[in-house]
Amino acid sequence: MKKIITTSNAPAPIGPYNQATLVNGMLYTSGQIAIIPATGELFKGSIEEETELVMQSVKAILTEAGMTFENVVKTSIFISDMENFGKINSVYGKYFNEATAPARETVEVANLPKYVNVEISVIAAE
Repeated sequence: MKKIITTSNAPAPIGPYNQATLVNGMLYTSGQIAIIPATGELFKGSIEEETELVMQSVKAILTEAGMTFENVVKTSIFISDMENFGKINSVYGKYFNEATAPARETVEVANLPKYVNVEISVIAAE
């Protein structure tokens, strides 16, 4: 049975989807972008700050599901400019133990929702 995971500590969905779905012990999050959860406003700042906000939203969803970054088995990162990879990776890396870090792909795309610079989703297991 699937369970919808929702928290006010991450941005509310801006379309017909939920923040995350938990099914058979697996958590699938929607892609998180730099929207300020309290206001719903798009964040404007450095790529490092934008990535930090995204990771905090992912953390909030994991917490709501009773999980941590240690539960994450796969991440997907979409970025608008591969030149930002190092800066994004530096922030992202603070959230994982390198020895047990999840599988991941990072893909440069033409555009992201609301023209943000980074979008991250995760799959986690109980």
